[in-house]
Amino acid sequence: MEIFSSYNLIIGASVIVVLSFWFNGISKKTNIPSVLMLIVLGIILQYALKYFIPDLPNFEGALELLGIVGLIMIVLEAALELELKKSKIIPILKAMAIALIGLIGSAWVAALILHYFILDMSMQSAWLYATPLSILSSAIIIPSVSGLSDKKKEFHIYESTFSDIIGIMMFYFLIGGLNPTENSGVAGFAGNIALTIVIALIASYAIILIFQRIKSQAKQFLLIAVLLLLYAIGKKMHLSSLIIILIFGLVIANVKLFFPGKTKIFLESEKIQQIYHELHIITLETAFVVRTFFFVIFGITIVLSSLFNLTVVFVSLLIIASIYIIRFLILKIFFGKDILPQLFIAPRGLITVLLFYAIPKEAQVVAFESGILLFVIITTSLIMTWAMIKDKRKMNTLLDEIDDEMIERNEAEDILQEKQNEQERLLETNDDSFKATEGENNQNSDK
Repeated sequence: MEIFSSYNLIIGASVIVVLSFWFNGISKKTNIPSVLMLIVLGIILQYALKYFIPDLPNFEGALELLGIVGLIMIVLEAALELELKKSKIIPILKAMAIALIGLIGSAWVAALILHYFILDMSMQSAWLYATPLSILSSAIIIPSVSGLSDKKKEFHIYESTFSDIIGIMMFYFLIGGLNPTENSGVAGFAGNIALTIVIALIASYAIILIFQRIKSQAKQFLLIAVLLLLYAIGKKMHLSSLIIILIFGLVIANVKLFFPGKTKIFLESEKIQQIYHELHIITLETAFVVRTFFFVIFGITIVLSSLFNLTVVFVSLLIIASIYIIRFLILKIFFGKDILPQLFIAPRGLITVLLFYAIPKEAQVVAFESGILLFVIITTSLIMTWAMIKDKRKMNTLLDEIDDEMIERNEAEDILQEKQNEQERLLETNDDSFKATEGENNQNSDK
């Protein structure tokens, strides 16, 4: 029987989606990232498939395609969640600053480590390898922080989204540096971003005005197809395409802000709200499915033996230590003492893998072990899991203490109320006795 027959693939894909949904439920109860469970599932499938097929097919093409679509869906999903208000300006700017400083600081230290310990690793290549290892994974963070307070949850959504976008732009800026004839420096990079923003705004206004007039009910995947088309064309034009997705999401989520004053007459509010609501659901569902298959296939491609290499372990631990030391210093400056569990919520994931496979051949180093990538992803995810579980227990303990205090207070109030009732009963008894005595005295006087 052919293991990769059509019906076997349908059965396998369906079972993976069901298991992923189940993993999400486990994740909410235990705070163990579902991504880790998907990677483990992929590793199990790898050994199961090798039993039937000694030479597995190359999954790198599928991994890259899923990674690109997943990245677009994740950024769009995050943008649709962001509500732009004056009260949000400071939190947004603070999260952006932390993401930028953390990214550059972590990449710089990681590049130094790789340059020193990896054979034939030039500093230019070291920066290219270090950048993916320095980007926060919004694919892991956003679904994992739902149990935190609104303020902390909002910070992590902003920070991870900005880390994704800035990290990707930084990575492709570094790739541009490999070809001095094509690279136009910082000024050209800034101009590229400015041009991308202008194109993104024009495209966003055009899409909203056109799609609100489309009467067909089946138009959400058409909208996603248009966004994918814009992203791909932007990449062909060497633009920062992820900004197009981000700005479109922000525009449709905050139409009142982007259509001020008399320009509101061009909007059909009910239809815009319907498009936003349906797009939000489809984006959420699509991101879930793409993320599921991406991490399962990543698990299938993992070479576990690389994790037992002493150089891999040593270099990975140095990079992980630098990540949390730099993050501690930054959060301490911006937030003071209130840095838990934010300090430990710094996992690497989908974008790290995607950009690793996007490193040009001329910059690739044979001596670099992919196990470093896997070690950093798994360890940072486990650290986040530990921090979230600890924070959850702390919150539960705090809630239990509050409940105990409330119970004690209620008991004290009940005792006090009982004493007051007893005093009132005594007063009533004394009053009745007084009245009875007075009545007897009056009767005696009459006699």
